[in-house]
Amino acid sequence: MKRVYLDNAACTPLDNRVFEAMRPFFVEEFGNPATIHSYGSVPREALDKARAQVGALINSKPEYIFFTANGSEANNMAVKGICLANQARGKHVICSEIEHFSVLQAIKSMEKLGFTSTQLKVDKNGIIQTGELEELIKDETVLVSVMLANHEVGTIEPVAGVAALIKKINAERATRKLQPVYLHADAIAAAGVIPVDVEALGVDLLSLASSSFYGPKGAAALYIRKGVRINPLIDGGIQEGGRRAGLENVPAIVGMGKAAELARSEMAERDKKMEPLRDLLIELILKNIPQVRLNGDAKKRLPNNVNVAVEYIEGESMLMWLDDAGIAASSGSACTSKALKASHVLLAIGVPQEVCHGSMLFSLNKDTTKEEIEYTATELAKTVKKLREMSPLYKKP
Repeated sequence: MKRVYLDNAACTPLDNRVFEAMRPFFVEEFGNPATIHSYGSVPREALDKARAQVGALINSKPEYIFFTANGSEANNMAVKGICLANQARGKHVICSEIEHFSVLQAIKSMEKLGFTSTQLKVDKNGIIQTGELEELIKDETVLVSVMLANHEVGTIEPVAGVAALIKKINAERATRKLQPVYLHADAIAAAGVIPVDVEALGVDLLSLASSSFYGPKGAAALYIRKGVRINPLIDGGIQEGGRRAGLENVPAIVGMGKAAELARSEMAERDKKMEPLRDLLIELILKNIPQVRLNGDAKKRLPNNVNVAVEYIEGESMLMWLDDAGIAASSGSACTSKALKASHVLLAIGVPQEVCHGSMLFSLNKDTTKEEIEYTATELAKTVKKLREMSPLYKKP
């Protein structure tokens, strides 16, 4: 049976070159990098190299990169770490309403400690309105968290504009001897896929994950700008500059470093290949399937993201039928696809609740072919036709 993998938003396949870089650290170079004897020296040097490779991917100095186990931990580390370190001067947080649950739930946890939060609305394409943000920032605000690109609908957010606004606000706050508002960007869906430059963006913290750019699961990182103080979530050691205690997952981190190096050198070529295939899939779906809509901005979107909502059909049913045809896709965020609830992202951009359940996310990778795209579009059209014929609710246009 033909097999097509279009669920790369959940996890990309591991690049063979990355695996080869990781291989020695499973067996030969097994030492703890914190030890001072010779068994720790090679792993320690490998961590330093990976830190530099990840830093180079986002234009950061290596010492501002702190490794975590996954993207959700990096987001929690940013949100909770800033809140806990600055709670004496304010307990208010702002985020967009389409953030990943690892940000939204982290903020809810802070609310149990007396924090309050405000959600920034988005338009029908999922783009935040920076002009509204200025009205939401209070003297008590300590953190604004806005994702760089949405993990479901692929919309790329104007984070640099948010940073410029916050810089202006912080200049005014300084005249009143108020501490600055910090800006965190969840770039897990973006880093390694599109160019990310922390200096050009102007963010204070930025999360990224290896599994988004052909690296291993179990490795992610948080960029923390110099001078930004956060409280650690894990106590017990001096690893990661005291920001995250515990023995590092050296093989995975080495893999993340290698994947970051490859992404930096090959990104333009990868995007040049994926964008036309993304557009072709969108064109074929909208052309051959009636009563379907594209979710997210048509142009300001990730090069590998196709998210559509099909009326009168459950996404779970489409997933199962497509899986029978050898096609792997998703009905939403990998962290919520089993919840059987309407996506908060789709609801935020105005998709009716009953249509949300018919959403499908196809996410491409660097090795996706035109043949696979055409096969997927054909099988999706067949699936929709069969399922609609079975649906008592379907109304032909």
